[in-house]
Amino acid sequence: MDKFSGQKRTFSHLFPPIDPFDQRILEVGDGHHIYLEQCGNPRGAPVVVLHGGPGGGCSPAMRRYFDPAVWRIILFDQRGCGRSRPHASTTDNTTWHLVRDIEKIRTTLGIDRWAVFGGSWGATLGLIYAETHPEAVAYLALRGVFLSMQRELDWFYGGGAGQFWPEQWQRFVSLVPEDERHDLIAAYNRRLFSGDRMVETRFGRAWAAWENALASMDSDGQGGESPAEYARAFARLENHYFVNKGFLEEDGQILRDVHRIAHVPGTIVQGRYDMICPPISAHALASKWPGGHLRMVRAAGHALSEPGISQELVRLMRAVGEKATKYGL
Repeated sequence: MDKFSGQKRTFSHLFPPIDPFDQRILEVGDGHHIYLEQCGNPRGAPVVVLHGGPGGGCSPAMRRYFDPAVWRIILFDQRGCGRSRPHASTTDNTTWHLVRDIEKIRTTLGIDRWAVFGGSWGATLGLIYAETHPEAVAYLALRGVFLSMQRELDWFYGGGAGQFWPEQWQRFVSLVPEDERHDLIAAYNRRLFSGDRMVETRFGRAWAAWENALASMDSDGQGGESPAEYARAFARLENHYFVNKGFLEEDGQILRDVHRIAHVPGTIVQGRYDMICPPISAHALASKWPGGHLRMVRAAGHALSEPGISQELVRLMRAVGEKATKYGL
């Protein structure tokens, strides 16, 4: 989950805009080529930024959460989205392909260990990557935790969040015949993969609008109309992952395997009023993760651009950067 919301806002606590010192297209196999960039200090502490969605893509604003004099900031567009190609493709596009891609980036760039920074689906992917390659992760900075569990999907696509946003929920469900509304993920899947570009775009925009409307505390409930190609890719990829339950072996697998990162230090920044990824998941993770610390942001929702969330993340990464040597970065 997580379409980056409010990225046109500017906040004084973010670092100034910067340009990459390295941009490339990396071939990762299976016909996929992913966009990769590096910013900041080429000799700094490495951090990889995992965007949300799946399908959200990275943005220039995501570079600004790190002191560019301290951090070597690595961003990439995951398979099928952003500047990666083929666009909107779900072929050979699973959680495990993405974990493999992250490792390929690390080894290609000659990095031994790095910090992992991710929110929403980026937090999901960061946790799975860390549980698979704990030796490569020096620190985990997570935001708006999504554990890819059925209860989370039921909340957001089964009417839970809709009880707080009934007008937006009605718009979302009204596109689907009543006899299909018991499983909206499956209903949207049939349209997002119909083969009719106009239908896919229409339902892609509706899917993105529902999520975007709920992302921020100051939302007026208008999710807006995303650009056609962005919305189609975002919705197809997100739906593909949700239909397949995140490609995990079992519900709750991330919590089951959290012992693998017991020694890895990290922080969870969570909005108290997150309507997309409710705090229960962040609390459950913190309860089982000895190295993890939960910071609940009182007046904040889900979006990375929420002022309280942004401030806390900048503060966190400044503190981690000051102790980079301690963390083995």
